[in-house]
Amino acid sequence: QVQLVESGGGLVQPGGSLRLSCAASGRIFSINAMGWYRQTPGKQRELVAGITSGGRSNYADSVKGRFTISRDNAKNTMYLQMNSLKPEDTAVYYCNADVSSKSGSPTRRYWGQGTQVTVSS
Repeated sequence: QVQLVESGGGLVQPGGSLRLSCAASGRIFSINAMGWYRQTPGKQRELVAGITSGGRSNYADSVKGRFTISRDNAKNTMYLQMNSLKPEDTAVYYCNADVSSKSGSPTRRYWGQGTQVTVSS
């Protein structure tokens, strides 16, 4: 089994910053793509940013220029630096990872439990 644990959420004022972390542990041989999603009540979960094992990243238009995704492959950890936060960034943020548990096996997508980010004055 593989576990993903997010941390770093909280309450921040508009214009502020937060850094989310997502640590993967368990039966991990390799991690391919990883990503951050967010969800608000009554809406579908949406992609915020994704990153490949080689470090290529992509972002939702709404966060380009404000958020930066990164990963430390040696630590099986991914980060999301969020700057210039806006009230509309308020959501539960989830991380995911496509993990292979042994050599030659297909990847399986795992999700974290989510961390709340609230942007409010």
